Amino acid sequence: MTVAATEKIRTFFDGFGGKVTPFLLLDYDGTLAPFRVDRFQARPWAGVRELLTRIQQQGRTRMAIISGRPAHEIGPLLGIDPPLEVWGLHGAERLFPDGRSELQPEPEAAREKLKMLRALLKCDSFGGLFEDKANAAVMHWRGASVCMARHIEKRTRAMFEPLAGTGGLELLEFEAGVELRIGRDKGGAVEAILGEADADAPVAYLGDDCTDEAAFRAVNQVGGQSLSVLVRNQWHDTAAGLWLRPPVELRGFFEDWIRTLERCR
Repeated sequence: MTVAATEKIRTFFDGFGGKVTPFLLLDYDGTLAPFRVDRFQARPWAGVRELLTRIQQQGRTRMAIISGRPAHEIGPLLGIDPPLEVWGLHGAERLFPDGRSELQPEPEAAREKLKMLRALLKCDSFGGLFEDKANAAVMHWRGASVCMARHIEKRTRAMFEPLAGTGGLELLEFEAGVELRIGRDKGGAVEAILGEADADAPVAYLGDDCTDEAAFRAVNQVGGQSLSVLVRNQWHDTAAGLWLRPPVELRGFFEDWIRTLERCR
């Protein structure tokens, strides 16, 4: 880690103190867990579950997962008890730790278009993996050969792109896939969470993919004690203010979080 990165982290943790509640907001796939072709096998990096459990047990941090997955998939994979608050479907769904859930309503026009897409893709997903979400039609090509991935992406875009921008539908690209969706994005989820926070609360958002850029920008707008963190082994252009490589630097960040709160008792 560079000297500049170390200084950014030190400055961020210097803002912990008094009765302020820091916010730790986390993407899941690619950030807390390595990608898997079978997404139900995506378990956290070694040591991450234990460190997050320790942060939770300190009782000083508000934690939430913000993921493109349906919210109910996170708990069994992450394995933290009691479960964390989860904003699923890129922020359109909110699952509270007590099991209550909220889903943004869909406009009728968007609902009908998605219904049509689902019917078509369930019959023929042209070699890709079709995922049917409550607010989206999603196509994945992770694990496909380069030639097949290009074929799947071309066919998917030809189907999705004419509908984007109509009825509130948006095209969202992510690593090895694309989805046509309606509803709040990760930036909107961050804004909603921080709307419940004190103005001077330190907030960190950790993510890895292009879908996390909206969340990075939302955190950056907070100013003051905020930190947007890109977590991935290869750098890419990003709005994030800090880059960590998983799993070692990621674990180090969580260890620093724990030590800082221990000192602030």
